Amino acid sequence: MALFDLPLDELRDYRSASAEPEDFDAFWAKTLQEAREHELDARFEPIETALKTVKVYDVTFAGFGGHPIKGWLTVPAWANSPLPTVVEFVGYGGGRGLPHTHLLWASAGFAHFVMDTRGQGSAWGGGGETPDPVGSGPAFPGYMTRGVDAPENYYYRRVFTDAVRAVEAARSHPLVDAARVAALGGSQGGGITIAVGGLVPDLAAIVPDVPFLCDFPRSTTITDRSPYREIGNYLKTHRGHTADILRTLSYFDGVHFAARGRAPALFSVGLEDQTCPPSSVFAAFNAWAHDDKKIEVYDFNDHEGGGPYQEAAQLRWLPSHL
Repeated sequence: MALFDLPLDELRDYRSASAEPEDFDAFWAKTLQEAREHELDARFEPIETALKTVKVYDVTFAGFGGHPIKGWLTVPAWANSPLPTVVEFVGYGGGRGLPHTHLLWASAGFAHFVMDTRGQGSAWGGGGETPDPVGSGPAFPGYMTRGVDAPENYYYRRVFTDAVRAVEAARSHPLVDAARVAALGGSQGGGITIAVGGLVPDLAAIVPDVPFLCDFPRSTTITDRSPYREIGNYLKTHRGHTADILRTLSYFDGVHFAARGRAPALFSVGLEDQTCPPSSVFAAFNAWAHDDKKIEVYDFNDHEGGGPYQEAAQLRWLPSHL
């Protein structure tokens, strides 16, 4: 796919037209307050693996509604004191997978906490183990329109809350240096990372790659590729509800979380990305409030972005911030 979005010089100045709800901060403060009424109850069970260079813990903690959320904590086998830590969120349809697929960050000397995404984990990778016990009204297949009738019901209200609690769970472990925690993820995981960056005020850094869940008004109209197309397909049936749905989505738009970002950030974008259009990524990057921010641009890449080249960039950039 050739370039289809704005030219790069225009992308660097692009700003989203997404309207921020007046009660955005109050909505999220109430949501997190309600979640914290449940004990975090973070449990770390060491598991046996054939891996010799790392130790792995099977994690369970209480997320939105007190629901049990799974994860993995992987640390270098030699670790005996608190480490800088990466908390990772995974892409759309994936789950926490299997422990041996998460070796990069522990190999680089970090503690690595990966969160299972509720209700997902059955589209690719090694699977997930966290159900979403909350139902919803009529929805298009996928996750994008589950509970989209109201912000209080929307699926990503639960996921973003789980993610904040994942940071809290990671920080509760004795091998995690709570002052040196970064959030990281690609695609959906990148969108979750941006949300966490706006909701957790004292992260050391965030690292979103080709992030999803940004600039909904543009993303839902400029691309016909899923998952954004799920919203268009829903509205194709539920005619006349566009304004209501965009209002719900505005509470979950990465652009508005980015405006509250207080940590250094390393973004990435693929200029041929039809899944997460470049303008939507730049909308979040340009809105990111912290001055220490950088974006890696991959001119001829689709949603795979920088792949291993971006991992190398992260390995160079992150140690100086943790």
